[in-house]
Amino acid sequence: MSTIKFTARKISDVTTASSQCAVLPMFSDTKLSATAAAMDKSAGGAIKASLDLGDFEARSGQRVFLPGTAKSRRLLLVGCGEKKKFDRAAAREFAQTVYNGLNDTSAKDALLLLDHLKVSDANEAWLLEMIARTLQSSAYRYTETVSKPKPALKLARVVVSTATRAPAQRALDQGSATGRGVNVARKLADLPGNVCTPGYLARQARKLGRDNSKLSVQILEEKKMRELGMHSLLSVTAGTEEPAKLIVMNYSGGKKSDQPYVLVGKGITFDSGGISLKPGAKMDEMKFDMGGAASVFGTMHAITEMALPLNVIAVVAAAENMPSGKATKPGDVVTSMAGKTIEVLNTDAEGRLVLCDALTYVERFKPAAVIDIATLTGACVVALGSHASGLYANRDELAEQLLSAGVESHDRAWRMPLWDEYSKQLQSNFADLANIGGPGGGSVTAACFLKEFAEKYDWAHLDIAGSAWDSSPKGATGRPVSLLTRYLMDRSGSQAR
Repeated sequence: MSTIKFTARKISDVTTASSQCAVLPMFSDTKLSATAAAMDKSAGGAIKASLDLGDFEARSGQRVFLPGTAKSRRLLLVGCGEKKKFDRAAAREFAQTVYNGLNDTSAKDALLLLDHLKVSDANEAWLLEMIARTLQSSAYRYTETVSKPKPALKLARVVVSTATRAPAQRALDQGSATGRGVNVARKLADLPGNVCTPGYLARQARKLGRDNSKLSVQILEEKKMRELGMHSLLSVTAGTEEPAKLIVMNYSGGKKSDQPYVLVGKGITFDSGGISLKPGAKMDEMKFDMGGAASVFGTMHAITEMALPLNVIAVVAAAENMPSGKATKPGDVVTSMAGKTIEVLNTDAEGRLVLCDALTYVERFKPAAVIDIATLTGACVVALGSHASGLYANRDELAEQLLSAGVESHDRAWRMPLWDEYSKQLQSNFADLANIGGPGGGSVTAACFLKEFAEKYDWAHLDIAGSAWDSSPKGATGRPVSLLTRYLMDRSGSQAR
């Protein structure tokens, strides 16, 4: 997987800095900045000539290549639009335009001349973090099972000219680590179900543990789950030959006495629907049903790379949901680890069955907060589309923290209700509760089901069924790694604002 190294550097004379491509942001309604004027002089007036000819108007999203200078082999001019309108949205477009331009070249290094680039509603740290995250995550290529993958990005090094070297480097490092975490999640979710099995995820967790001295890993096998009473989780995996795994990754970056933040990921590595078999159309996309688990892995990669000073425990409930003579049937009743009985009315509502036991299991960690992440319901896709993840929480403060992290990282969520009226739809004549609540409010009733098992701590649920992958073009998005990483950075005090 391509990675980019970012370096913040204070450059007194930009015309003497060597690079294969110098990137120069320009506004449409202002004169040349001191940096642009110096580069224009070094380039023999090429920048001003391009403006005078009308070939480049510095519109937002516009880019043009010019011949380089004695030290910079290429000049990439990137339009930023009107200076007063250069807000976060315009900055995100700028970052993507920079990537698109560099991706069109064979340049192995680049120099970003950002000294005079100011965002109207954010500071320099936010800008640099976002740029590093965008460039790093955009470099992702899926290569695992194709003989001729898309060409890798040639770019390997980026130097950013800035007057505040230490804070700038910290922001770049945070953005780069988050971008790599996004790519870890995308790679895991993009892998086919015959490769990325519960056992494969367990091996990836062990590898991450070997690479990080502060991260310990424990894998619970089905025998141990049975001893713990996780019959709800095991009911999902009854129809497959692939053994389920409960993967526990314990990152100890804070004080021993600090309560941990717990992430719980739904890891259904393939979801056929079980006996309640899904239609054949788009069933291949059910390899993405472990998107919650993938985002947990990506977030753990990011925070361990940053060495955040806090404790985080990640729990992944990994299983396949397949039909067979041993599979759980609609109408079966199973007993969860919490002792509550569940009538399985639909075996395709399996995510909540693995998550409820995982949510009970994490009580032992006495968490500061628990966040579960799951591609849980098609109803959430109907409600919110792909732009926002559905957010449910039993504490307003936790909900606001996650919403804020989503806005800050532009990996947004939207809070949904958890009213008791919806919980009534889960009533069963034959068990303590049913695993579905009827056709109305499907995402809400799924969250209400999980709430029954999260009463002993602050808890939030992210339904990412609409945001975890795209169908056209098909591929994982790596969401909500950026949101989760930002949330944990905020809890640790590592804030790029």
